[in-house]
Amino acid sequence: MAPDRGRRGDDPGPVRTCVGCRSRASASELLRVVAADGVARPDPRRRSPGRGAWVHPDPGCLHRAERRSAFPRALRVPGPLDTGALHALLDPEPVATPTGSHDRRDDRRARTRKQVDPHEPAVKPSR
Repeated sequence: MAPDRGRRGDDPGPVRTCVGCRSRASASELLRVVAADGVARPDPRRRSPGRGAWVHPDPGCLHRAERRSAFPRALRVPGPLDTGALHALLDPEPVATPTGSHDRRDDRRARTRKQVDPHEPAVKPSR
């Protein structure tokens, strides 16, 4: 046995992986999430029964986890989960975007869409 093992002062406790950013951290730094009735509920006391997923208490990690569909996969439930309770806890005040700002991707989508004239027939007559 290594001489450093067994000292309680150096023990960081259980290590878990954040489902959002996939980095490893101490369980005390992460928020446990459980699934109940199709809802992803936060479990800050880490006492709820069942399988748990772990995420940093950061809105960025929450958004990445949602984009990757990590909660249903980690909690082993079929279909999507409602993450409204997590957003209420982690995003208490949604950041309002200024009226003049918008996403440039919206402009790109608008430019690449094919414009259709409603008065033109759908199929042009052949020659």
